[in-house]
Amino acid sequence: MAELTLSEVFGTGSTKLASGETVSESGLFIPDSVLSAVGLDSPSTATADAHATAILLVLESNLTQEAFDADVDKSIYAERCFPQFISRGTERTPYRFDFITFNIAKLDFGAILNPNDY
Repeated sequence: MAELTLSEVFGTGSTKLASGETVSESGLFIPDSVLSAVGLDSPSTATADAHATAILLVLESNLTQEAFDADVDKSIYAERCFPQFISRGTERTPYRFDFITFNIAKLDFGAILNPNDY
């Protein structure tokens, strides 16, 4: 099975930038050094899944429950859950599943999850 592309994981138009390269559209930029700091060995050649995992690890590191609990203006925190071991595929190959839960809080004005509310 083929690896997912950056566009399949992060949306249409997602791409890797070479050092010093610019794009004509504004958007979010995460330096390779941030991703390397959480263990991504070679961001320039890493898969989309590896980039997504590194981003989740950065968020887990920066969005702590302690900071959330100490400041009511914070609306999100991440927490690591216990891993599970699950068999996959026709050969029932054992895989380790690691879970990071993201908890999002807002004043209760409606039942829709809207990123603009946070």
